[in-house]
Amino acid sequence: MSRRIYLSIGLLSASIIAFQLTLMQLLSIIQWSHFAYMVISVALLGFGASGTVLAIGRKWFVKHINIALPLLMILSGISMSLIMLVSSRVFGGFDSYLLFIDRSQVWGLLITYFAFFIPFFLGALAIGLVYIKFVDKIGSLYFADLLGSGTGGLFILIVFWFFYPAQLPSFLALLPVIAGILIIPSKLRLVFIAPLIIAFLLPVILMYSPPSLPMSQYKDLSGAMNLPDAEIVIKKSSPYGQIDVVRSPALRYAPGLSLNYQGMVPVRDVLFSNGNWFGPVIEWTRADTSHFLDYTTNFLPYVINKPENLLLLDAGTGLFAAHALTLGIENITVVEQNRVAVNLLKNELAYMIDSMYHLPAINPVSLHSRSYLLKDDSDYELIIMPTSESFGGTSGVNALEEQFILTLEAVDEMWNRLSDDGMIAVTAWMDYPSRNPLKLLATLVETHEKNSISPVENHLAAIRGWGTISFVLKKSPLVPAEISEIRSFCRRMFFDPVLLPGIKHEERSVYNRLQDDHFFDYTDNIMSGDREKFYREYDFNIKPATDNMPYFSQFLKLSRYNKMQEIFGQSAVPFLEIGYMVVLITFLQITIAAVILILLPLFVIGWQGGGKAYTVMHFSGIGLGFMFIEIILIQQFILYFGNPIYAAAAVISGMLICSGAGSLVSSRLSTSNKDITKVLSLVIFFIILYIALLVPLLRLTINLPLLVKILFSLLFISPAAFFMGMPFPLGLRRLSEKNKTLIPWAWGINGCLSVISTALATIIAVEAGFFWVMLIAALSYGLTLVANLGKT
Repeated sequence: MSRRIYLSIGLLSASIIAFQLTLMQLLSIIQWSHFAYMVISVALLGFGASGTVLAIGRKWFVKHINIALPLLMILSGISMSLIMLVSSRVFGGFDSYLLFIDRSQVWGLLITYFAFFIPFFLGALAIGLVYIKFVDKIGSLYFADLLGSGTGGLFILIVFWFFYPAQLPSFLALLPVIAGILIIPSKLRLVFIAPLIIAFLLPVILMYSPPSLPMSQYKDLSGAMNLPDAEIVIKKSSPYGQIDVVRSPALRYAPGLSLNYQGMVPVRDVLFSNGNWFGPVIEWTRADTSHFLDYTTNFLPYVINKPENLLLLDAGTGLFAAHALTLGIENITVVEQNRVAVNLLKNELAYMIDSMYHLPAINPVSLHSRSYLLKDDSDYELIIMPTSESFGGTSGVNALEEQFILTLEAVDEMWNRLSDDGMIAVTAWMDYPSRNPLKLLATLVETHEKNSISPVENHLAAIRGWGTISFVLKKSPLVPAEISEIRSFCRRMFFDPVLLPGIKHEERSVYNRLQDDHFFDYTDNIMSGDREKFYREYDFNIKPATDNMPYFSQFLKLSRYNKMQEIFGQSAVPFLEIGYMVVLITFLQITIAAVILILLPLFVIGWQGGGKAYTVMHFSGIGLGFMFIEIILIQQFILYFGNPIYAAAAVISGMLICSGAGSLVSSRLSTSNKDITKVLSLVIFFIILYIALLVPLLRLTINLPLLVKILFSLLFISPAAFFMGMPFPLGLRRLSEKNKTLIPWAWGINGCLSVISTALATIIAVEAGFFWVMLIAALSYGLTLVANLGKT
């Protein structure tokens, strides 16, 4: 066996992982980020199906390995490029918003599954074929495979800075082609000339002239580009996503502006991140003495008191910072994790905001807002949280987004950063049925009750306009003069007070009448001491989000789904929580696909001999447990790195590299009961340690530099991942000694459970929390442990 095979396998594996992360980024731009779980499932489906195909056609593939192996690698690269060549069909074949009203969209989604499936399937066939042919070198080959995969995950983080997302699949397609070239036998080189010409020309052409991405018509960027004379004037790419700056003479932004406003709303550029609204670039100068936000409900905290220092979380494009500067505030900390957007405001767009970010009054911080709260120990007189949702709502597309800045623990940390008279302010768009404002209110109320014995109604103020509602939680009680100023402001701006000490019911709906006045009953229920009963009885989940369940925008209660259908109609219900519904559908579809493509074909070779129960228990346990740990670590590391791509790359790379090392070492162990149970006991032990120590350790080190955090994450992940890499090869070796006919079933069962577990882990995390996902992972490995008890 040529040593080139190790390099070839490493390159192929690196390209597959990098391609997987690229597809996650592309789908975040074209659709929404919740499709990341679909990509992971489809990748695993390709690997599982390849094992089944190899089990059935083993003899043919081994006989023709000299031509089949390099050809599979080259075809894997070509298929990566072809996805972009037919991108309008692959990425534009379905739209999340239309899946539930247009049945043809389901077929479009299945076509997308299939297109993504092919590169992973072909690459996995090549890797599996190498394992079969050179089974005596399985330990070192598996190590090369996983080392390449881990390196690919880190490599793509660098590449994201230099290529636009539409170029990346074509660039990555070159890696499996090069991997195939390395192992082409000299006597067959002429045979490969034609496919190699195609394999090189196609990605080069597509990199030079990448196709436009068929973005969902419901993305914010798509709507902006429909405005007259709209154009993208700046485009930037990075691991944070793709930033687009849009300019149009019709672009205006004035959220919830009072009907009493007499001024002009100026034209402004707008930033979009991955096609989603990021923020407007406000034309501001140091000579400005007024701001349109003075005429919105956002002005509420300044009605109460003018702070000397201010903390802005998830500050976006600096809208609230410009407002504060206009009001004469001289100490403003602006926290925004998207470094690319901040650099644009400091440089290319600085002329529009009078170099605001270079003023002494502005302290820009490029960190995740939650990371800053954990790091900072300053006191603030006012903390402004990011505006929740958007005008008209977002139909639940953010239901699966981990919003760690909106959890109870986050708001508690804000409370601890307040001065004695400090305030926390947040604004939300009104929605119907009411969800966002109620959940924000519940979060503020529970935060206060945890930290103060004073009645919460004396510390909370809320006012409502025609489109927005603003809350202020004050550390000290509101005094009569402040309450009077709030009422006076509401009268001038035609706003209505919702919450004030001593408020009367008739005050709440003077200028902006609601279609459903029950909203005020709901707010009163939350303010009362029996809110737990209201949480249970309300048709939506408005219980505050926590770090264990950080899905603030997840409101759907599955137990109330039938009732929602009766009230709103079957086709309308999904639009209340479309992000979560898509994951549920993905789970069902991918489960069916896994059974059809992985398990059913294995019945061709049948079950023979003993060991069936062992095979099912051992390989289903590690298939479920491994992926549960990987998915939950990705979700936890999102806060740690402040970026889902960084989190996915660090976790996937770390787990694969360390699991590969464990697999390599496992070749030195026997397949006895003693050795396997020791390994599984250590895996369970480390999972229990994760349950107890993961969150505290990540919080303790969250403020380290990025490179140090990457190294720490690898160090933290490595012990468990090292031992998690052993049970699979040990189990296969045991079957090879006892009953080789069950090896294809072992591969298929492990692959099937791995595919299903990606979406299943997310569903469990949403419904029960991260803790239960980790606990089920430990129980899954416990099942594998039980399977090995008594075996010799």
